[in-house]
Amino acid sequence: MRPFCKKCFFSELDPDGVYNEIKDMIAALPEEKRADDDTYRHRLDICGSCESLGSGICGKCGCFVELRAAKKDMYCPSEDKKW
Repeated sequence: MRPFCKKCFFSELDPDGVYNEIKDMIAALPEEKRADDDTYRHRLDICGSCESLGSGICGKCGCFVELRAAKKDMYCPSEDKKW
């Protein structure tokens, strides 16, 4: 695993470990509950510039941001709801 990186996602830090489990969880989401690709990328772009992101984990709620962003009905847990 690479050293701690405040602004990285798990896909960049640990491609063969935890991220594979997250990818499997995303793939297991029913299609109707999964955000479309454009929405998913947009959400990750916003999370990537957030000061609360730390090694793929949201500092506001403790979730894996890549999994949270993949869920259609989820939202940003920040006070100002960035997405």
